[in-house]
Amino acid sequence: MSSRPPAHRARKRFGQNFLRDRGIISRIVRAIGPRPGERMVEIGPGQGALTEPLLEAAGGYLEVIELDRDLIPGLRVQFFNYPGFVIHEGDALKFDFRALRGEGEPLRVVGNLPYNISTPLIAHLLQAGDAIADMHFMLQKEVVERLAAAPGGPDWGRLSVMAQYRCQVESLFMVPPEAFVPQPKVDSAIVRLTPHAELPHPATDETLLFTLVREAFGQRRKTLRNNLKGRVAVDDLEALGIDPARRPQTLTVEEFVRIANHLAAVGAEGAEEVPQ
Repeated sequence: MSSRPPAHRARKRFGQNFLRDRGIISRIVRAIGPRPGERMVEIGPGQGALTEPLLEAAGGYLEVIELDRDLIPGLRVQFFNYPGFVIHEGDALKFDFRALRGEGEPLRVVGNLPYNISTPLIAHLLQAGDAIADMHFMLQKEVVERLAAAPGGPDWGRLSVMAQYRCQVESLFMVPPEAFVPQPKVDSAIVRLTPHAELPHPATDETLLFTLVREAFGQRRKTLRNNLKGRVAVDDLEALGIDPARRPQTLTVEEFVRIANHLAAVGAEGAEEVPQ
């Protein structure tokens, strides 16, 4: 058994809301299904509510990444009797997950992510490629809806394309505000992201792909003809079997890749970084 950490007041600047509902915690751990021998990594363990059952299920081995220095002493005390418990003090947004994996097995990443960094952190993790086996996150419900959206709906956008280009995305279940202390003003949800072993629709130039997606969704109510003006000719869209009068939220991942690969083939320039 672990010792209890000293009381800690949640910090707004870190977006902290600590999970307290034991039923929800058990359900999350069952959904993750950690097993001994796997490389489990928890982002933002907080006061260890999810950490302890993860440690137990993973055979006593778990690495955590925590930014709040005030929480780290409590975590060390709470889990002192787990030799396989490792704390990495730092910002997950800047953390090198490829280096953490090293020559070992791919990482299984979990976390109750602060709402204010969830989107850029997922973008950062998606760049880690085969270093990640899967990810299970508690996020704001609206973010999960965007991640798991289908083309044609109001939630389909840049984040949807970016995530589904690299991963299979599954929205698992909702978590009410009452499960946290302090209670957030939004509903939460659990999402599973499983990177594709092989990309279903590989882009020749991924940076160009995500630049294209950013430009296409620049103004959602406008057509591809308008949003991609100067990037791709109307005749080229038609030759690719894509109606220039369509709006960006109707395009599938495969169609965005089709356009990007065409641009790469004809020597498109001006690509930017993957959107964060």
